[in-house]
Amino acid sequence: MVAPTIVPRADHRISRRDIDPDALKVLYRLHQSGHAGYLVGGGVRDLLLGVRPKDFDVGTDAHPGQIKKLFRNCWIIGRRFRLAHVRFGPKTIEVATFRRQMPPEPQSPEAEAAPHAGDNTFGTPEEDAFRRDFTVNALFYDIATFSVIDYVGGLNDLESRVIRSIGDPNVRFLEDPVRMLRAVVLAARVDFTIDPPVLAAIDRHREAITLAAPARLMEETFKILRSGASERIFRSLAEVGLLEHIAPPILTAPAQFWSTLERLDAYRRRFASVPDTLTNPILVGSVLVPLGALASRPRNVAETGKPDRPRGITLGLLPFPRRDVESLRNLLALQRRLLDLGAPPRALRSLLHRHILPEAISWLEIHGDHPDAVEHWRAVMAAGQTQQSVEGEQQPSGDRPGRRRRRRRRGGRRRHPRPAAE
Repeated sequence: MVAPTIVPRADHRISRRDIDPDALKVLYRLHQSGHAGYLVGGGVRDLLLGVRPKDFDVGTDAHPGQIKKLFRNCWIIGRRFRLAHVRFGPKTIEVATFRRQMPPEPQSPEAEAAPHAGDNTFGTPEEDAFRRDFTVNALFYDIATFSVIDYVGGLNDLESRVIRSIGDPNVRFLEDPVRMLRAVVLAARVDFTIDPPVLAAIDRHREAITLAAPARLMEETFKILRSGASERIFRSLAEVGLLEHIAPPILTAPAQFWSTLERLDAYRRRFASVPDTLTNPILVGSVLVPLGALASRPRNVAETGKPDRPRGITLGLLPFPRRDVESLRNLLALQRRLLDLGAPPRALRSLLHRHILPEAISWLEIHGDHPDAVEHWRAVMAAGQTQQSVEGEQQPSGDRPGRRRRRRRRGGRRRHPRPAAE
């Protein structure tokens, strides 16, 4: 047993005003039902740094089935790791039962596909803290006492602004190579230094990043692009030698690539949290367009005799999703029309029916140098939405589009009644 460091409410800066209200609802209900309710991980770290967290994750001693009974809006997900997702509209609060660290098992395709009993071996808050990756990510905020709990020295490392591994980084990175990526991303995002043993382990095992699932690497890449520090993060990944294994073309990227990321970061930093306008196609385009990776357009029907299915693009280990690449092509195709403000009003109004228009305007705002055009189209969209709203209120309910009118049944007897049965 390790005696934790407990910091009472009066001695730390976390306020419930800064915690997502839906996350507070989850914490309070767990506590009122006799379970532990802790805010865990990066959310606690960011709140202590005075940064708005991008996620509010919850840890508890309640098992997944018990959590589901407490929340009607709860879904249990995961085959290997059973997690509870409590949904509030489009928002999800992830609730995980405390687990204990298990010895790594030999992996095989069959083992990877099957649930692991050890993955769902539940434990105590202390055991859960020691199975996390870095000390600054293993801090807990207890809703029962409003105190911060530290089992691993994370508060000292937070004050020293250093990323330190929990346990031997050589072992932890071979257990999960994505931890090397996360160490570099976290240090670059919050401007921390990386502990020398962690840097040495990355240098020793960096090639192991090729063993990570491409889908996980793509997910981490989207997080990087939404962080507001993507330019700095990609440069840091290049410095430690991870980028040459993840996405080698970026190592020889032109200056335009880095300036495009700077524009993306500047736009993201205008908002307290990730805005809805920062969609996946825009993130994909911020990487692929300056690298010239969209040069090959899918062949058309005239060339092949049949329509091509939209294709994705792979950059090193990163599989950019097909649907996002196709949406990107469509929003780029609209850019010239968005700049042609002298076009006939009818042609301009026709663009309002294009579902990709909001993303196309956002791309123009981030990567174009035409604020007048952006302002014009924002006004056109707002006016169009207002007009649709007015027309919808004025139109009789029976004639509103989208609602089928019921046909009246014709009254009276049939003109040609059926002959009576003999």
